[in-house]
Amino acid sequence: MPGAACGISLSATFFIMASMKLLVLHGVNLNMFGQRDPAQYGTATLADIDAGLRTLASELGADVECFQTNHEGVLCERIHQAHRDGVDGVLINAGAWTHTSIAIRDALAILRCPIVEVHMSNIHAREPFRHRSFIAPIAAGQVCGFGVDSYLLGLRALVGQAQSAIKK
Repeated sequence: MPGAACGISLSATFFIMASMKLLVLHGVNLNMFGQRDPAQYGTATLADIDAGLRTLASELGADVECFQTNHEGVLCERIHQAHRDGVDGVLINAGAWTHTSIAIRDALAILRCPIVEVHMSNIHAREPFRHRSFIAPIAAGQVCGFGVDSYLLGLRALVGQAQSAIKK
């Protein structure tokens, strides 16, 4: 019987559960967290935020890759790569591009996975130009105003959305 020497029965069914692949995207100026306007954004650095996301993702059974750029086209290219890679979900804080970039919105619209938008500050309680998000209409949801917890709450929501999408 094939496989018998190894004690493997070919009639047995094996399920290998792969981790969800999630992508966290940080936009323009977010590399300055911890240095930029601590009253608005707190003192956590981007490295602190990414470490917290990786820890939580592991607890939730997901793999997370974090990516930051200050170049709009580079962010669009990374979104295109996410589409080609078949990621299971995207968590994005596009920073100021949230309110200005149709290009990033259109790149995100290519994805076939859930998107959750996050912001450290409450963009709806800030300057009027920050109240409009080009991302919100194509996102599953938006979490804002809770500092670093916005990212963690957003990741929890994204995992739930991705699990639901995978089951379909």
